[in-house]
Amino acid sequence: MGLRDGETADATRLHELARNAMTAAYTLTPQQLDIIVESRFGPETLEDEFESDDTVVLVAENGESDTTDGDTTVGFVLGKSREDAGEIRWLFVDPEHRGMGVGTRLFEGGTDRLREAGADYVRATALEANTEGGTFFERCGLERTDERQIEIGEESFVEHVYTESAAAESTDDATEPGSTGPADRDDSDAADETDVTDADLPDTETREGNTVATTDDGTEVYLDREEIESGTEAPFLVAYADEAHADRYGYYCANCGSLDTAVDESGRIECAECGNSHTPRSARADDDSYL
Repeated sequence: MGLRDGETADATRLHELARNAMTAAYTLTPQQLDIIVESRFGPETLEDEFESDDTVVLVAENGESDTTDGDTTVGFVLGKSREDAGEIRWLFVDPEHRGMGVGTRLFEGGTDRLREAGADYVRATALEANTEGGTFFERCGLERTDERQIEIGEESFVEHVYTESAAAESTDDATEPGSTGPADRDDSDAADETDVTDADLPDTETREGNTVATTDDGTEVYLDREEIESGTEAPFLVAYADEAHADRYGYYCANCGSLDTAVDESGRIECAECGNSHTPRSARADDDSYL
C-alpha cells in the first residue's frame, strides 16, 4: 500500500468513498449523511481543498507504486494547518479494506505532513455520530479533550476533539518508521476497547467462574466475556441459555444491564432499554477507520 498527495482526478472517487464509509459506520439519518457528503466531499469542494495551502490530503492505494495507474484508492485523510496546531479533520477507509492497517498509515502520514507544515502538535476531530472514531484516535495516542457544536449545511452536529497526550508526545520516537509503534501493532490490540471487568457489568453475578444475568421473566443466561461487540455507550456481550455456551440467547447490554436487545438484518444491535447501539463492521474492521 502506498500514500500519495490527493489530486483533482481523485475527487469523484473520494466523494464515493466518503459516502460508503459514513453509511457503514455513522449513526446519521439519510438526510444528514447527504448534507455532510455533498457539502464537505462534493467533487468541487474537494478540488478546492487540493489547491488550498493549509490543507493536507493524502490518498491510500492498495498497489505498490505511488502512481494512480492500476491502483485502487482505499482511503484518504484530510487535515488542516491551524496556527501552531495541525488538525486531522476527516479520515476514511473503504469498508472492504478495513483491518489492514490503512487507517493507521493514513493517520501517521497525515500527522507527519502536518508537522512538516509547522504544527507544534496535532489534534483530531470525530463527529459524535461516528461510533468508533474516538476509540481509533485514542489507540493512536490521543485523548479526548473537548466537545463542540459545528454547523454543516443547515444541520448542527456534536464534534469531539482529541489531542496528543503527554504520554503520546514522550513516545514520538517510538512511532518513527521501522520502530515499534501504532503501525507495527498487532491487530489483537484492537480488542482493548471492549475489555470488561465485573464492575462494567450491571445486574450480573459471578458463579463458579460464569458471569450470570437474569431476564425480566427470571430466566438465567450466561455471558461470554470473549464474544463482545462495541457499542455507542458500552459493549454488548453474547448471552447463552446454557453454561456450555451452545444455545445462544441474544445480547446483553453492558450499559444498563438489559437483555432486551434487538438485531436487525444488517447486524445492527440496539438496546430497547437505554438506546445503546452497535453498528456492524466488515469482517476485517479492526482498525476503526470510518472517521
